Amino acid sequence: MSDSVVYAYAVVRAADGVGAAAGALAGVAGGPVRLTVGSRDPAVLLAVGDVPAADFREEALRRRLEELEWLETVARAHHAVVEALAAVTTVLPLRLATVYVDEAGARAALDEGARAFAERLSLLAGHREWGVKVYADPSTAPPPPAPAADGLSPGRSYLRQRREQRSGREEVYRDARTAAGRVEEAALRYAAGRARHRVQQGTLAGEAGENVLNDAFLVADDRTEAFRADVAGAARGLTGVRVEVTGPWAPYSFAVPAEGTGDAGDTPGTQGTQGTQGTQDDAEGAQGTQGAGGAGSARGPDGARDAADARGPEGARGAADVRGPAGGSAP
Repeated sequence: MSDSVVYAYAVVRAADGVGAAAGALAGVAGGPVRLTVGSRDPAVLLAVGDVPAADFREEALRRRLEELEWLETVARAHHAVVEALAAVTTVLPLRLATVYVDEAGARAALDEGARAFAERLSLLAGHREWGVKVYADPSTAPPPPAPAADGLSPGRSYLRQRREQRSGREEVYRDARTAAGRVEEAALRYAAGRARHRVQQGTLAGEAGENVLNDAFLVADDRTEAFRADVAGAARGLTGVRVEVTGPWAPYSFAVPAEGTGDAGDTPGTQGTQGTQGTQDDAEGAQGTQGAGGAGSARGPDGARDAADARGPEGARGAADVRGPAGGSAP
């Protein structure tokens, strides 16, 4: 039995310089990255590397996915490889910990999906993913006015202040909905696709405020500046609202078609691939890793930065699923 298994990072479109870029990378577990070529389409490649079987066989991986420090290290390395390759060509990021028994299993999976991969790569060429979050922070609402000498009893005066305070909070949330609407308008003007993701809560939400919108947009490179300008201004003139734009990222949220669309294209305003949220999903998804069916939960751009959520750009959001052939799962 081999001491290593093959870890897959992304399906990659052949392009000048991509081989050199891959060869310069150190991936998961510090191993070198290489490109595998299938027999059906030489323009569709698979970025892979060898990783210790002791950590990535099914039973070991299930345990490892519960170790946040180890999981963060893997997510960061995975994300770094994907982003480096995305800088020189179009990529379809794969799910965290997509593993095959050997090179032959990885190549067979690549051949099996070659046509679909080629079509998706063509659709995504010249586009990058941008994340947009809208936050509402009721603590910034103007304080209610001091009680007037209007003869109200202390109890009635208190109740009036509470009503005015609630009114201020409601105004912040109304303004947040207005900002979300402006983001949607910008998407209709500039984005080729949109993916809705679960809003982040607690420490994942980052700075002050409640995350009320957490979307990803697929934007053509030549429309990026106009898109960013419109989206960044979505909170202009609004109370207690903050808009955060991140990117550009590899197209984590668009590596596979949106469920139910029946095609490979997302349209602005429609729901794209949903990124799953936590490390528990990774642990549960470990049973599906090892080549036959892909790996644990998909992640997107915030995740390589969030140990608690173990994500690549919002973790490695919406990763493509390279399915291994029957019998292709790791031991």
